[in-house]
Amino acid sequence: MNASVREQFPILNQEVNGHPLVYLDSAATSQKPRAVLDAVRRYYELDNSNVHRGVHTLGSRATDAYEGAREKVAAFIGAAHPEEIVFNRGTTTGLNLVAASYGDANVNEGDEIVLTPIEHHSNLIPWQQLAKRKGAVLKYIEPNPDGTINVEAAAKVITDKTKIVAIAYVSNVMGVVHPVKEIGALAHKHGAVIVVDGAQSTPHTKVDVQDLDCDFYALSGHKMCAPTGIGALYGKKALLEKMEPVEFGGEMIDEVGLYESTWKDLPYRFEGGTPIIAGAVGLGAAVDFLNELGMDNIAEHEHKLAMYAMRRINEIEGLRVFGPQERKVGIVTFNLDDVHPHDVATVLDSYGVAIRAGHHCCQPLMRWLEVSSTARASFYLYNNEQDIDRLIDALIRTKEYFGDAT
Repeated sequence: MNASVREQFPILNQEVNGHPLVYLDSAATSQKPRAVLDAVRRYYELDNSNVHRGVHTLGSRATDAYEGAREKVAAFIGAAHPEEIVFNRGTTTGLNLVAASYGDANVNEGDEIVLTPIEHHSNLIPWQQLAKRKGAVLKYIEPNPDGTINVEAAAKVITDKTKIVAIAYVSNVMGVVHPVKEIGALAHKHGAVIVVDGAQSTPHTKVDVQDLDCDFYALSGHKMCAPTGIGALYGKKALLEKMEPVEFGGEMIDEVGLYESTWKDLPYRFEGGTPIIAGAVGLGAAVDFLNELGMDNIAEHEHKLAMYAMRRINEIEGLRVFGPQERKVGIVTFNLDDVHPHDVATVLDSYGVAIRAGHHCCQPLMRWLEVSSTARASFYLYNNEQDIDRLIDALIRTKEYFGDAT
């Protein structure tokens, strides 16, 4: 990625606390390029209307933009059919839909749901609640000491009683890329489905859901240059067709009577109410932007940044890095001596460097790591080595500050 890419993100052209902004929190939410900002603005200025209902020109243009975005997302992740893409608020909503609809219909008492202890809460709590409702058993694949997951460990846990395997493609804390294709094949061998949390993978690497052969795949637009509040759930058509809606109202109905109603075909039965039209338009524009840059180029850029960051961070004594040394995705999570991560993040912010601190919605993982919280720097296509140098300089100053304080 060159300087011209960075220039397309106007928010980065500012100072924070008297220093040029270095934004290293893209795993929480990415920044938005002008192409996306302009697309959303144009929609509201020129095409704002509800979709699927009106026959007037604005309604037709809005519908074309909304459904065009669905086609773009389907192609972007390799779905076989646009109707396999259900628009929603994001990964959390998509995972909850699968748990509430597919899970309630297919999981029974004594059945098993297989997870890992390093999942984001959004890919943990819905399955906990499903297990409670249905009397199912939660089982966990044991990670390796560096946080990676291998198929051999999964094979010890997945059995013929397993109905659902839910796993993140990429860890939001340690940047680990999990072998979801191989674990999915193992799940299918035992008659189970695999649900993939794609929040951290979709923005950073080329995804092909047909090649992965995953049954469900959830993503969030705001982590891939799109607006907040928009995301998508991919589901195999044969599975979605058998699933019941979990939200009811306008847009998702076919016929309504006083005592019985029927639902529309896919995907509309899962999109009750006025949809997130502007968000979908923005997501479509984000897909165009990422495609223009090339996902392989983005992945290569991030890998180089991540490895550079690991080399520089390892120069700092007293800094503990969590996860493997080899990084493919731009996420580096660490703790500095005995300094609380929130204090680290606060001092870094005083130098204009924005990182994340806390448990990152992964409290079971924090307990597995035997810490209460961590600091996390995450990189994306608009970052460069100078940003990492600024991070390292600020960390050194932070260490000196707290060293002097003691």
